Amino acid sequence: MKNKLILTVFFVLVFSGVHAEELFAKVTVIASRVPTTVDKKIFTTLQTQLTNLLNNRKWGSDVFKQSEKIECNFLLNIESVIEPNVYKASLTVQAARPTFNSSYQAALINFMDADVAFKYIEYQPVEFNDNRVAGTDAMASNLTAIFAYYAYIIIGMDYDSFSPKGGEQYFQKALNVVNNAPEGKSISGWRVFDGLRNRYFLSENLTNNRYNIIHDVVYSYYRAGFDKMYDAEAEARNNILQSLVQLQAFNKENANTMFVQFFMQSKSAELIGIFKKGTPQEKQRTIEILGQLDISNASKYKEELK
Repeated sequence: MKNKLILTVFFVLVFSGVHAEELFAKVTVIASRVPTTVDKKIFTTLQTQLTNLLNNRKWGSDVFKQSEKIECNFLLNIESVIEPNVYKASLTVQAARPTFNSSYQAALINFMDADVAFKYIEYQPVEFNDNRVAGTDAMASNLTAIFAYYAYIIIGMDYDSFSPKGGEQYFQKALNVVNNAPEGKSISGWRVFDGLRNRYFLSENLTNNRYNIIHDVVYSYYRAGFDKMYDAEAEARNNILQSLVQLQAFNKENANTMFVQFFMQSKSAELIGIFKKGTPQEKQRTIEILGQLDISNASKYKEELK
């Protein structure tokens, strides 16, 4: 009997490891703008359900150790009540990945999606099915579709940062969500006519073969850059600079693509920290390139790297 018990525990441990999930996500739901007539407790329940969706679901087929899980944050800020049980919100998505021989976490994503509308009744199932993205209730399914979409984008970016075009299958999964997304009068962000900075265009950029250089940029920025910073700082800094040169060339040939803004979001402090130690020539080149890629922070680069 004892041997059988030991064997059972062994198989539980082994197979639970085999099915280890990819994300270590923290979800925060803010409902301070929701009228007091709505019981705020439901949003605590929603927060728990969304956390479970992200952390307990297997998003791909690869095995992740606990230490390899991708750290990410989802901040759902509910801005208004459209109608009973239907809400308008924004979603801020952040993710980072570790760098070799360092405790530093390099930012992968820091993006705010302002087009989140959804229906939620406390304890309703919060589930996602790749084969039935739109579900049976479009407004209820829209929330899980959005969270699943960004889960795939996060994992895809992480894979791209470790191997050339490593995230391709996950970007295709995100595109599948876009192509089969829920539809409704209050639902937006999934279609070509919903603006120039939305889920449709991000997926289009990441899966368009004409834009393959994007994946080279991600790989060289992280793998040839950050991961070499400990052992060969000057080489790593130059590799990061070359990745920005590639991105600059891409931006000139493909003006106004969403990916450039998406990639550069909230990287200013990180890049200033790296190039403050660069040569005068590197600093000048960096100021020039980043002044074009990250226009809103152009004066900051010029001031900090002069």
